[in-house]
Amino acid sequence: MNKSIEKYTCFLKKLRRASVGGGAPHKPVLLLAVFSCIRNGQISSNRIYISPELIVSYREIWNKLVNTNHSPKFYLPFFHLRTEPFWKLIYKSDADFNLTSSHSINSITFLVNTVECAEIDEEFFELLKNEEVRDYFENEILLYYFNQTCKIITDSSIIIDIGNEILNEEKVSYQSRIEKLEQDNNLEQVREEIIIRGSIFKREVPRIYEYRCAISGMSVSNSFNYQMVDACHIIPFALSKDDTIGNGISLCPNLHRAFDRGLLTINPNYMVQISTRISEEDSPYSLLQFNGLKIQLPENDQYCPLVENLAWHNKNKWLG
Repeated sequence: MNKSIEKYTCFLKKLRRASVGGGAPHKPVLLLAVFSCIRNGQISSNRIYISPELIVSYREIWNKLVNTNHSPKFYLPFFHLRTEPFWKLIYKSDADFNLTSSHSINSITFLVNTVECAEIDEEFFELLKNEEVRDYFENEILLYYFNQTCKIITDSSIIIDIGNEILNEEKVSYQSRIEKLEQDNNLEQVREEIIIRGSIFKREVPRIYEYRCAISGMSVSNSFNYQMVDACHIIPFALSKDDTIGNGISLCPNLHRAFDRGLLTINPNYMVQISTRISEEDSPYSLLQFNGLKIQLPENDQYCPLVENLAWHNKNKWLG
């Protein structure tokens, strides 16, 4: 056996786990989810981001394999895999790092606010790119931790379905689901739902606007597939619990900030209005150049910002 394969097989069979309930299944399940995302082309480098695809894959695999009373809690293995020799956490520069008394974290929200991504060994990732080697590691985990040899196949259509909901669903449908989870006191699932949907909202809104700022028209293509425009909530999500397309607009980062701070608004006729309370030097980057400009709307009228959401922003955020 290749020495590298032998080394990582040994690591995978010696995962540090809580012994409660016959051994916590969280780390093996997350690693299987990572393997699945690599197989599906959703992870393409040794940097592992907290993506909707990874969370959904983790949930699916958990439901297939785990029959103990453990709670799935995605954030736990993502954080605690840092104790393994092949998994390193990259923290955000402005992270407020306060652990619990047991040196753990207590929510996926904390994870997202603190951790930029995980980084696995480059050597390990190169092995995982090979289908045969990846299948071998997968089978070793399945046999060792779950006494199974089933093929792990996750359903990427779930992500597509959520994207379609964001584009076509009435906001009350999603709001009622969140309210039901809150009533059931399933707060961690609420947090996961919000993060999954929020991440897909951030992808879908720029896509609908053809990756162009609706006000300035800025559109930058690049070979790295980086987005240069933001998905902006018209009514803040914290207030509206609304991440449907009618509450979104594509803006470049500086205009996104100005919109959130009420320095500009968009009236129900889709015209930009700049606050009279600002003063600017003569500059090609001036906000005032956009005053009275009609925004660029999606081709499909059903994806345009809802007039009632714009009216809310005019009344409650715009400085006038």
